[in-house]
Amino acid sequence: MKQKYIFLFTLSFLISTITMAQNEPVKIGVIGLTHSHVHWIFESEKTADIKIVGIVEKNKDLAERYSKQHGYAMNIVYNTMEEMIKATHPEAVCAFGTIYEHLEVVQKAAPLGIHVMVEKPLAVSLEHAKTMEAIAKKHNIHLLTNFETTWYPTNHEAYKYLESKSIGSLRKVVIRDGHKGPKILGINKEFLDWLTDPVQNGGGAITDFGCYGINLMTWLMKGEKPVFVTAITQQQQPENNPNVDDDATIILKYANANAIVQASWNWPIGRKDMEIYGQKGVVYVDNRNNMRIRISEGYDSYTEETFKLEERKKPYNDPFSFFASVIKKEITPSPFDLSSLENNMAVMEILNAAIKSAKTNKTVRIKK
Repeated sequence: MKQKYIFLFTLSFLISTITMAQNEPVKIGVIGLTHSHVHWIFESEKTADIKIVGIVEKNKDLAERYSKQHGYAMNIVYNTMEEMIKATHPEAVCAFGTIYEHLEVVQKAAPLGIHVMVEKPLAVSLEHAKTMEAIAKKHNIHLLTNFETTWYPTNHEAYKYLESKSIGSLRKVVIRDGHKGPKILGINKEFLDWLTDPVQNGGGAITDFGCYGINLMTWLMKGEKPVFVTAITQQQQPENNPNVDDDATIILKYANANAIVQASWNWPIGRKDMEIYGQKGVVYVDNRNNMRIRISEGYDSYTEETFKLEERKKPYNDPFSFFASVIKKEITPSPFDLSSLENNMAVMEILNAAIKSAKTNKTVRIKK
């Protein structure tokens, strides 16, 4: 009887310990502050089951500025990843520096078993991406990529309509992303300096916004890659973007479908929208919360339904809630999910082909 009580006590203690560990916020290190998307994680910390334990940023003026805005103490700001990791022991890090720096973040975090989430795109080049993938797999860490459009309820509802065959089999997708240009929008100098640098960003609009459409299309196609990629780029604002393209059109030809990805820093109104055409109808994803479904009737007539969707439920409404749930093993990302490494390796391969096509004025074939 005594042994039974000891066993039950031990079991209860273990369950309690595991439950407490699961309820603890995930300790996150923020690597870099020069990407203005970093404001997102500071706002999400209030609700996302994470705790920012350290920040790496050499630019102390920038760190001070954001400290006043978000209320963190400057004593958690470090000059290097090594210093931050030694002092704070994060379970994961989120990269908000240049795209070029993503590789170094993985190189330093992965061998220590620290999980990584980067802002889109995964890497500055396909070569960097392959190295990052190999390191992440070797050390068995999660390596996720965050796109704003991943959290749009309309994109997920559109996916369901496509799956249900309500609009018939997929035939064409048109995806448009961008704004009037980073300099015109007046983004902070620290971000502008590298966003318009072909080395640190890997390109201009083709990199910054082309990756969105490719990411979504890879998801819609369940990982199927296009057979051919054709792209053209332009520089419509040479005075603002002298070293990079600021407009890109990417055509993806699949075995039984095609996509047109329009990525630009020249839209008069900022946008992230998508049109999904099937044999019987079309889904218009107008923005994060609004969408329309049209079903064909005759030549040019149709019935139309409009929807205004609420935000998705936690943790599927926020990248950092999602990341925390993955780390806690509450969620297992499926292959070719929007955040997954598989999807974003395909994105890098296709984006690499698009950049090559634009430079050579030739269509590029994707090898199987």
